[in-house]
Amino acid sequence: MAKKSIAELLTLQGRRVCEMDILRHRCPVAVRSLHCRAVSRPVLALLLATVSFAAGCGKTNAAPAIPAPEVEVASVVQKDVPIFSEWVATLDGYVNAQIQPQVTGYIIRQTYKEGSFVRKGQILFQIDPRPFQAVLDQANAQLAQSQAQLAKTAMDVDRDTPLAKERAIAQSQLDNDIQANRATKAAVKAAEAQVEQAQLNVEFTNVKSLVDGIAGIAQVQIGNLVNPTTVLTSVSQINPIKAYFSISEQEYLHYAERINAQTQKEIPSGGPPFDLILADGSIYPHQGTGLLTNRQVDTTTGSIQIVCSFPNPHNILRPGQFGRLRAAAEVRPGALLVPQKAVSELQGAYQLAMVGSDNKVSIRPVRVGERVGQAWIIESGVKPGELVIVEGLQKVQIGSMVKIKQATLEKGE
Repeated sequence: MAKKSIAELLTLQGRRVCEMDILRHRCPVAVRSLHCRAVSRPVLALLLATVSFAAGCGKTNAAPAIPAPEVEVASVVQKDVPIFSEWVATLDGYVNAQIQPQVTGYIIRQTYKEGSFVRKGQILFQIDPRPFQAVLDQANAQLAQSQAQLAKTAMDVDRDTPLAKERAIAQSQLDNDIQANRATKAAVKAAEAQVEQAQLNVEFTNVKSLVDGIAGIAQVQIGNLVNPTTVLTSVSQINPIKAYFSISEQEYLHYAERINAQTQKEIPSGGPPFDLILADGSIYPHQGTGLLTNRQVDTTTGSIQIVCSFPNPHNILRPGQFGRLRAAAEVRPGALLVPQKAVSELQGAYQLAMVGSDNKVSIRPVRVGERVGQAWIIESGVKPGELVIVEGLQKVQIGSMVKIKQATLEKGE
């Protein structure tokens, strides 16, 4: 049809040219008049080009269909999930012994290295023993005198007893001898006690550690006059070491039955193990166990203190350190899990993009629970095995068809 139209146009153009040639010879004025009404060559060329384009597009194809977008989906997983909680903890020695002298005197020697490990009974400081040694010598002399007097009175009793039986001496004399002997025995015991006390004071001039542990920095210097109220240093037993943390009153009420079941046990058991996350983000290699719960709730903070213990064989942990404790305080049976990145939040409401059996997209509101690793517990709104969109949500619309690519929960979800 397009070729026929072009031929007709060419024929018409030929006729016009012939007519123009005849008129040019016979009537020049008419030629000028017709020239104004003639089809111009540019217009004709444009018309020819339009017809040619129409001929080329005479047969058109339908527009190709847009392919369905590909999205990554994950199945809703149902399983028992441990619910982990974290608390800020402060470390402290299992036993913190303040080292104080038991006698008054001048420090003449420090016999330990500050910050080092010391044994129970190891001498840490020495107080000038000379005054106490002098008292001990005096007490020994008094004891010797009392013992000599005791021996004399014993001899008097032994001598006068048969004489009194034969009535060679008065009975009252024997009674006096016996009374003197008993008084001397008491004096001897008193003298022995004085000697023992003096010996203890001499021993107390060697200030010893009461526990195995790490000794702190000395609070006194050589030459200081100290007395029983003076703190010389502290020694902390740190293997095992205690970790203190607090939980809210609401948390306590939630776990109260389990906590109180362990109260009467000398060594609590059955509780969840604790992981200790150190300040540098690393996890301490040894797990801790619950030890005790404080007797009261702090009225200023509304929290109750809990203590757990960690083995510390290499003395890595020290009193005063901070860390985070993590433990699976409970297990949620049959929890429904989806990846966190599948959950969308809009004005405080949560929703999931679901893919049905017909591969069509729908949006479903859900109620979320705790986060577990990279997953999220869904309290309501989904069923096990349903598919949720994880990647590619921005490419789809509600009710549109999609191609799915199955994804699995990452490790730790």
